[in-house]
Amino acid sequence: MMAREDGSNLIFLTLYIIGVTYTFNRMIDSIDDKIKYAFNKAAVDEQLKEKNLQDDIGISFKLSPSYDMDELKELSVSIENKSKDLAVYVDWDNCSLVVDYSKQSRRVIRKSPDLTRDLAVPQSPSLIAPAKTLSVAVAAEDVFQRDPATGTYKVNTPLINVSALGKSPVKAQKILFKQFMDGKKALEFSLQLVLRISELRVGIAPGEDKPPMCIVNCPFTIKKLPWWYALPWNKRR
Repeated sequence: MMAREDGSNLIFLTLYIIGVTYTFNRMIDSIDDKIKYAFNKAAVDEQLKEKNLQDDIGISFKLSPSYDMDELKELSVSIENKSKDLAVYVDWDNCSLVVDYSKQSRRVIRKSPDLTRDLAVPQSPSLIAPAKTLSVAVAAEDVFQRDPATGTYKVNTPLINVSALGKSPVKAQKILFKQFMDGKKALEFSLQLVLRISELRVGIAPGEDKPPMCIVNCPFTIKKLPWWYALPWNKRR
């Protein structure tokens, strides 16, 4: 009799564990996937040092600790002119956004506080005066969509369309997406900034010890975060 009760208890315990495991797995599946964008500042600082600009220019980006899969639609960049006598211009029409897995180079659009009505017009370079900082939002040209009602363009699609990888007809991209979702591989892209530099003081030859033009490659990695990052108490991590 005791043996029969022990057997029944074991069956109930097994069924209980299976039920809890099933419920827990369903709960995990219902949690939105979270990803993290990381800016490689050390790589940018090294490039500026090689160009003898480490004391003159600082570049940083404002990023949240985590994002939903296709939440990020623009990059918030700050470019600081730390010098006392150099004028730094950002040549937006020659900047590009490069996505490694697609080998695609995309035109960069500096978002204007005014309504954007035409993406084809040339963009004026932005001047950063000495001891000043330029903070702007930028996006790729192909993420803008035209609103037929207003005739203006707005950012409506992800800057890096991660989920589209899983639906790609290219087998290698589907494999990459699975590896990304499993946390085995990170995705990479970069914002390539074209800066033009000139001397403000009269009588001093521009570019005497600074490059008159330089390209600064700002690399980013995208990583899939573990499921527990989506829990409420981890949202600000």
